[in-house]
Amino acid sequence: MERLAIVVPCYNEEEVLEMSSEALRGVLDDLIDKRKISVDSFIMFVNDGSKDKTWELIEAEHEKYPYQVYGVKLARNVGHQYALTAGLITAADLCDICVSIDADLQDDVSVIEYMVDKYHDGCDIVYGVRKERKTDTFFKRFTAQSFYKLMAHMGVNTIYNHADFRLMSCRALRQFSNYREYNLFLRGIVPLIGYKTDCVYYDRKERAAGVSKYPLKKMLALAFDGISSFSTRPIDLILTVGFVIVFLSFIALLYALVSYFTGNVEPGWTSLIISIWFLGGLQLLAIGLVGKYVGKTYIEVKHRPRYNIEKVLTDESSEI
Repeated sequence: MERLAIVVPCYNEEEVLEMSSEALRGVLDDLIDKRKISVDSFIMFVNDGSKDKTWELIEAEHEKYPYQVYGVKLARNVGHQYALTAGLITAADLCDICVSIDADLQDDVSVIEYMVDKYHDGCDIVYGVRKERKTDTFFKRFTAQSFYKLMAHMGVNTIYNHADFRLMSCRALRQFSNYREYNLFLRGIVPLIGYKTDCVYYDRKERAAGVSKYPLKKMLALAFDGISSFSTRPIDLILTVGFVIVFLSFIALLYALVSYFTGNVEPGWTSLIISIWFLGGLQLLAIGLVGKYVGKTYIEVKHRPRYNIEKVLTDESSEI
């Protein structure tokens, strides 16, 4: 039987961590009883530089359940995508299959069993997909749907209504480890791996405790990272807009010449100012967007590590 690892990135999750540990240990026990996974399967909590007692609670859970609860302590806060990557890469050498899930218990832990079943049916990647968004506010639902539509329009291949709740086989994890870019967007990277995939659908719950770690600002940053990491279409759009403006400017030139030779010339202060501001703003926008791509290239070519691991807790605890 395969060894399952459940990777859980954590940032300031002291209010929910013990509940999350209990729920996930229950999943492991149930799957072990059903002989779907091996008895040495485990949960790996990844502490992403939390400012509260998250790491102390992880250590306490590890002391109580040393063979079921592991921990990874990052040296500093690096963000959700990097923390999750750290957990996946660390777990890859210890497991046969891996499930990633957030600590807030909004994702339905009971569908992990269906993910494992689909793995046994031959799937290397199984996505957890929300059935609907009834529990979201109108604003949250609108922005989320707009996000997925925008990503699709920009040519980024993602799974609609899927976040980072997924199962990956060991060989899928090995292939994932070959994607070494600094600008991480896992929802776009994982579909690039290929292999046989499937989805399981579930109803998302209310957060068990604490507050969301993905406010609007971080969601917008994630969306831009996803677009700029996988698509150059924004630059293509700017080029298209540039051609349109040149065409319109040519028409305006013809109009100005006709007006001049017919003597129908009026002071055009308003239109002139509007044109200057519009073109100036467009140029700044274009320069800024291109600068973002150049900046991302600059970050990539330095090849700095995406995260530093300070300590790892397993059944044979070690420090790195």
